[in-house]
Amino acid sequence: MGQCGCFGAAQKEQRAEADRLEAQEARARAAEAAQKRQQEYEKSAAGRAARAHIKAMKEAKTSSNQGEPVLKWQMG
Repeated sequence: MGQCGCFGAAQKEQRAEADRLEAQEARARAAEAAQKRQQEYEKSAAGRAARAHIKAMKEAKTSSNQGEPVLKWQMG
C-alpha cells in the first residue's frame, strides 16, 4: 500500500531546524576563532609592521604629487 507523505514532514522539519541551529553555532565558533586570530596577529611583530607600512604608504600618498600629473607628455 502507499504511504502518506505527510507523516515524514514533521521529522524533515525537525531535522532542517536542527541543521540550521548546528550551522548557526558553527558560524559563531568560526567568527570567534577568526576574531581571536586577528587579535593575535595585531599583537605580533608582523601585524605591527604591516600596520606601520600601511600608515607610511598612506602618508606618502597624500604628501607627494600635490596636483602634479605622474607622467608629463611632450610633443615634438
